[in-house]
Amino acid sequence: MAQDQHNVVALDGRITSISKPDYWASMFDQFVGRDGKHFLIAEPDGTPVDAPGFAGFIIGEVRAWEFGSQPCGWILTILVAPEFQGQRVGEMLFQTISTRLENDGVETIRTMVAREDNLNMSFFRAQGMMAGPFIELEKPVDFGKGEE
Repeated sequence: MAQDQHNVVALDGRITSISKPDYWASMFDQFVGRDGKHFLIAEPDGTPVDAPGFAGFIIGEVRAWEFGSQPCGWILTILVAPEFQGQRVGEMLFQTISTRLENDGVETIRTMVAREDNLNMSFFRAQGMMAGPFIELEKPVDFGKGEE
């Protein structure tokens, strides 16, 4: 598992240009081996388990009753190493986690994608996902404003 965590940190750093080892350690603690939570790793057959042989990962979980929503599956993140993109690794990860979430009893799977993230928007739409019944809202937090 330590090698998987190392590979996740390395791949995320390659994609985002930000190293977040503490964040990923927390995600492993929260998701690995927990009911209703899934952290799946894709490794190409016959390749040593070390970046860049590490193909990618996906994280998802079951969430229930947020804003009246029935229990549903959520895809929190998916990352595929650039050298493995276009080789159906993402599709395989998505199908595998979808099956696991379905086995957990959900009938719907959701995710969030930034409006300008055409790569992930296209990927999720190709997997059959479409706009859902909820709209995400946000507000910046003004720390310290209004205090005298």
